Amino acid sequence: MEITPGYLKTAEGSVLITMGNTHVLCAASVESSVPPFLRNTGKGWVTAEYSMLPRATSTRTPREVTKGRASGRTHEIQRLIGRSLRSVIDLEALGERSIILDCDVLQADGGTRVASITGAYVALALAVKQMVTYKMVHRSPLVGAVAAISVGIHKGEPLLDLCYEEDSRAEVDANIVMTDTGRFVEFQATAEHMSFDDHQMNQMRDLARHGVADLIALQKAVIDAA
Repeated sequence: MEITPGYLKTAEGSVLITMGNTHVLCAASVESSVPPFLRNTGKGWVTAEYSMLPRATSTRTPREVTKGRASGRTHEIQRLIGRSLRSVIDLEALGERSIILDCDVLQADGGTRVASITGAYVALALAVKQMVTYKMVHRSPLVGAVAAISVGIHKGEPLLDLCYEEDSRAEVDANIVMTDTGRFVEFQATAEHMSFDDHQMNQMRDLARHGVADLIALQKAVIDAA
């Protein structure tokens, strides 16, 4: 697990996050505009866009632009990233401006959405840090931290941060998004090959809680050092 800050010199905040063989480039852009539904409200907005390079996987996937629209999976992941980041930011303190997080998967080996959320938070925090430095905001609009991790049940055992091979064979897989206060933003668990009980649900939850705590500690270290 590694987070490299300042990977792009042109973005207000950027990181390259690597979780095993999954590599995602996350960039934060600050714009002095908001969506129409927020105009003249004094509130800002945080949103995300997600994409995967054609050869991020073992076989080439055509670019979605050639199909004329994003897939349902892409829309789902973009909404999840944006929702996760908005859970830890005060939109009024941000003012009427938007921060857009671009998450581009360079290489995929499972867990691309959780890596995107974890990396996007650091890119967001670095952009906010720059905004405070240049006095674009009176105070940091960040009110917490957020990270995400995958968990699952494989051969009856709970696993943290599944790779593609483990995920494809798991009886149960879940994506869990949590804040630094231990609250859940998303808990999506799906039985792939067999149903699961309360005990297994609790095992996955507890494993995710430890994993997210480690991720948030790493996020903080990277942000503080930048």
